[in-house]
Amino acid sequence: MAIKERMSGNEAVSHAIGQINPDVMPAFPITPSTEIPQFVSTMIANGEIDTEFIPVESEHSSMSAAIGSSAAGARTLTATSSCGLALMWEVLYVAASNRLPIMMQVVNRALSGPININAEHSDSMGARDSGWLQIYAENNQEAYDNTIQAYRIAEHPDVKLPIMVCQDGFITSHAVENITLLEDEPVKAFVGEYNPEHYLLREDETMSVGPYALSPFCMEAKRAQAQAMMNAKKVILDVAKEFEAISGRSYGFFEEYRLEDAEYALVAIGSACGTIKDAIDKLREQGMKVGLLKVRVFRPFPGEEMANALKACKAIAIMDRCEGYNGNGGPLGAELTAALYRAKATAEVVNIIYGLSGRDVTVGDIEGIYEKLVKLAEGENLFGTYPYLGLRSR
Repeated sequence: MAIKERMSGNEAVSHAIGQINPDVMPAFPITPSTEIPQFVSTMIANGEIDTEFIPVESEHSSMSAAIGSSAAGARTLTATSSCGLALMWEVLYVAASNRLPIMMQVVNRALSGPININAEHSDSMGARDSGWLQIYAENNQEAYDNTIQAYRIAEHPDVKLPIMVCQDGFITSHAVENITLLEDEPVKAFVGEYNPEHYLLREDETMSVGPYALSPFCMEAKRAQAQAMMNAKKVILDVAKEFEAISGRSYGFFEEYRLEDAEYALVAIGSACGTIKDAIDKLREQGMKVGLLKVRVFRPFPGEEMANALKACKAIAIMDRCEGYNGNGGPLGAELTAALYRAKATAEVVNIIYGLSGRDVTVGDIEGIYEKLVKLAEGENLFGTYPYLGLRSR
């Protein structure tokens, strides 16, 4: 039976963690993810779950402890944000190359500097090539649902990769929304018990984790890791189908919002998609054929599928909530533009930087983008070469 509740995003994912009852959680506090280890440690103290909580001295230590725990055969998670994720950089690659299915709750926040604690995707996007799966949420419901699906994806025999479950700092992590929870038993049955085939504490097997790889072997290991990322595409869809059977909620690589006949489309990740949907509904009433492709899965990157969904569009704006510092735009823009090129798409494409360090995005802002896309399709570029949305003039 569905349970109606009101929760913040941090509360929602912590509730899902409690339902899963993982074995070990090392964590170090950093805003705005601090509440997640707080909620989990409170559940442990109250005897609601028997997860082993490990307080550590830094985020680098947190991920190092997670690697040791997972390698020993324990279902493991942690949580972090911003500079905490950056401090893990070295060991993120270790976790992925060792094929350890760790779950990490990433509450997206701007990287320093300047110092800022608000929503931005620079932290997780900076780690996009570390070998971790990445799934993003628009709202609290999706953050909860993604958490429940995460271990089923990461622990699959064809995948065995760590996974980031991402949500926007403060916008979803601290804002309270209506949410529909699942009962404990269906969640436990869906996630199942963790029974790794190989692990350090297995008495009848001798193995090592993280050995030095010589040149004749290292490239093959990296190719196998890349294959696991490709395998994850099918697993993500299969798990989503099973989740729909117990929840009634459908997920894929992305959501197509009024995209079926759209001539002008935005592509975006995270909480801003709610604002974009409101703008679309308003413009549809005025007769404009506009739509949204909301990206849920960024790793593995479903470029071919996204390009196919956008094939009928005349003009597309790709929205990045982080700066790529390459003189051209952000990471979503770079990767999707390449996918559209390979698909021989004919749409005009612009990459827009928006919402950095928590900068507000309004329905009016989005309406303005769609109006400029119409002009772009007609041959008039009102965006310029490198547009920032809502940038204050001097």
